[in-house]
Amino acid sequence: MRRAVSIIPLLWLSFSFAQEGQQKLDTGDTAWLLVSTALVMLMSLPGLAIFYGGMAKEKDTLNTLAMVFSAYAVVSIVWVLYGYSLAFGADIAGIIGSPSKFFLKGIGINSLQGTVPEFVFVAFQLTFAAITVALISGALIERLKFSAWVLFSLLWVSLVYVPVAHWVWGGGFLAKLGALDFAGGTVVHINAGVAGLVGALLLGKRKEPLLIPNNLPMVVIGTGLLWFGWFGFNAGSAVASNGLAAAAFLNTNTATAMAALSWMLVEWFHRKKPTVLGLASGAVTGLVAITPAAGFVNIVGALIIGSLSGVVCYFMVAEVKERLGYDDALDVFGIHGVAGILGAIMTGIFADPSINSAGAGLLYGNIKQLLVQLVAVAITIVYDAIATFILFLVIKATVGLKVSEEEETAGLDKSQHGESAYNIS
Repeated sequence: MRRAVSIIPLLWLSFSFAQEGQQKLDTGDTAWLLVSTALVMLMSLPGLAIFYGGMAKEKDTLNTLAMVFSAYAVVSIVWVLYGYSLAFGADIAGIIGSPSKFFLKGIGINSLQGTVPEFVFVAFQLTFAAITVALISGALIERLKFSAWVLFSLLWVSLVYVPVAHWVWGGGFLAKLGALDFAGGTVVHINAGVAGLVGALLLGKRKEPLLIPNNLPMVVIGTGLLWFGWFGFNAGSAVASNGLAAAAFLNTNTATAMAALSWMLVEWFHRKKPTVLGLASGAVTGLVAITPAAGFVNIVGALIIGSLSGVVCYFMVAEVKERLGYDDALDVFGIHGVAGILGAIMTGIFADPSINSAGAGLLYGNIKQLLVQLVAVAITIVYDAIATFILFLVIKATVGLKVSEEEETAGLDKSQHGESAYNIS
């Protein structure tokens, strides 16, 4: 039976060959990865910030934007100090990377990661880490202290994101097990979704639930920027300008369009109106679900993954969340967590070896791959939930977690930043 392995660990192993002169710098690959890095950065600022900001209450808009902005800044520093080394450094017992590249020690302008400068690879992976942390904020808006959020960003990227990234992409034990995650189903979306759910449960409900987004045009614009930037997220994860990147690009667009339509249709049938927010939400579910599979499945797989993600996540948000009564403000778990889980499992079913020889799924005679995917999903969920819970307890005991009722009523723009997005007196 074929043993499948993740694409990024394979690319990472190519680093040693590059150092021995067996690979050379490819300017086409380098140019594409530079563009992809910029596209993924655009997903956070302004894409995710606008998307989340449009859904928050008017009096909390600036705070919501600030959470995304600050997360990107915090992670940018952590990554070059020690995050990259611990995520992608030489493997230590399958758990963490070597500290040998702290402060990017030993990396120069001639250092290669495969066929691209290692500096570019560092920056590309930085943007993934940053948006993962920023995604979590959507579950916590309108009631979390800003000081708690900044501290959380620092601790969570260091103690949750970095280890999981190493396990899956940096040559850790899940990579050795054969887990497939092309661009972040487990590392990014399950990680963020579970952390958001844990945080939302610990914070409790807001005094004033969000009934409707304050600015739907902002939400749509943010969705468009996310969709656009996601081509760098997924196609860029080929770490080359080649046919695999092209397949990931097309799969990403196809699954996203299919998910937007499937959410729209099921909402139309279920609630008699196809909302604009639903179209945007459906598109994001497709982007998330195809992320782990983008460079492994064919176009039929992409269509199925997109269709399922729109329907499953719609009912998760519209029915399950309502019945359970937890306050995940912007549905980080319902969309990113659930679609990430779905996409990771579907990768184990639909991975097509004619698209990527590194992976063959259940439909191509490899039941083991589906089992490996289930194990990787379960381990990520359990570790993330426990570690995030502990981190929130530590933060609660130090700077505190939740703003006062008076501060929540006044709005976090004023109470946390002394500003107002809409010049409300």
